[in-house]
Amino acid sequence: MTAKRLYIKTFGCQMNVHDSERISGLLRNEGYRLTEKPEEADMIIVNTCSIREKSEQKGYSDLGRFAQLKRDKPGLVLGMAGCVAQQEGEDVLRRFKGLDLVFGSSNIANVPRMIETITLKSQPVVMVQEPPGPPQTTPAVRKDRVRAWVSIMEGCDRHCAFCVVPTTRGRERSRPSAEIVHEVTHLAEAGYKEITLLGQTVNSYGKSLEEGVDFADLLAMLNGVDGIERIRFESPHPCDMTPKLIETMAELSKVCEYLHLPMQSGSDTVLERMGRGYTLDQYRRIVTRMRQLVPDMAFSTDIIIGFPGETEDDFQETLDAVSEFEFDNVFYFNYSRRPNTPAERFEGQVPEEVKAARFERLSTLEKSLARRKNHALIDTVQEVLVEGRSKRDRVKFTGRTRSNKLVHFGDANEEIGRLLNVRISSAGSTCLEGIPIPSRSR
Repeated sequence: MTAKRLYIKTFGCQMNVHDSERISGLLRNEGYRLTEKPEEADMIIVNTCSIREKSEQKGYSDLGRFAQLKRDKPGLVLGMAGCVAQQEGEDVLRRFKGLDLVFGSSNIANVPRMIETITLKSQPVVMVQEPPGPPQTTPAVRKDRVRAWVSIMEGCDRHCAFCVVPTTRGRERSRPSAEIVHEVTHLAEAGYKEITLLGQTVNSYGKSLEEGVDFADLLAMLNGVDGIERIRFESPHPCDMTPKLIETMAELSKVCEYLHLPMQSGSDTVLERMGRGYTLDQYRRIVTRMRQLVPDMAFSTDIIIGFPGETEDDFQETLDAVSEFEFDNVFYFNYSRRPNTPAERFEGQVPEEVKAARFERLSTLEKSLARRKNHALIDTVQEVLVEGRSKRDRVKFTGRTRSNKLVHFGDANEEIGRLLNVRISSAGSTCLEGIPIPSRSR
């Protein structure tokens, strides 16, 4: 029998990317195979993101385009997943008449049952209720051969003023530690060398469990899995960067020297309005202690530009903080008003032209810092995990250092998954170039 074809369009964070891998894994068991061409598909799912208005509108735009495709192919099943689906529920059916399937991230395990209902009853199915208990384990179709995403928890209890996650992904729920260790062990046996642990506030892991295991304990368990060479995680919250966690990160050999720690603003006034729960000085103490224990730790961060009430002085404090901490990478976004968030109703909404000007100033600073940090690595030898051919130059290979720097280099004998020593020969603001040298092979 000819396999049915599945096309998934994914927007948003790595949690959404992994959710799409899980949807693919479940539907593979139902006889579907992935295709890169939507016109070939028997089922199309748009996995949406509602963190920013632009991402949400792109999802709606693609959904409209695929709804037109369905008019010419009546048997096509069209689905909407992710945060926007969770947020809108049945309301989205009125906007898109050809939609068959609407489900949130907490309901991925029920996708096969939903499709069976569609087939039997020939009517749309909406499932956005938050199920009880920990997130359910599901199979995943992973595109990467050596690096794997591993979701360890779902939801968030923080309720930052700008964020829709508590609404779209629900309250915090952690997977049992034994289940996670089993998954990572299976990945190692399949040849994966690096894992990235995922959660909305990943370092608050374990609070909903009765087993008494926190995030530091989980890292220690996974550090003992044979075959796994590197452990990363994203995104932690500064309030849960405990002394125990910081010391554990410094002690464990497989935990990479890279920490993405969202700061969001360098102004205490703005941080308080955001409801972040920490001050700039508290954030500074985390970075200082981490660098004391791991001097070569690389840091990246998130910044929201133009949060309601942000003054010129507030923004200058953010620029000063970015310069002080010398981040290796900064992910920055203009504040986007989101429904069902406290900040949507805040006074002092910053004009778009002011946000745009501030965006350019931060961009200039960030590129300058990144270029300087990367240039400091020239002539050093870096351990690189070979990921595959470089997208920008197919003659070369590409991989990342333990500090998450992207490196392009010459012949690696096509040994995907190999740990390779590379001497850095040149650097820009976004990546490094290098020359492989004899190194250990694992």
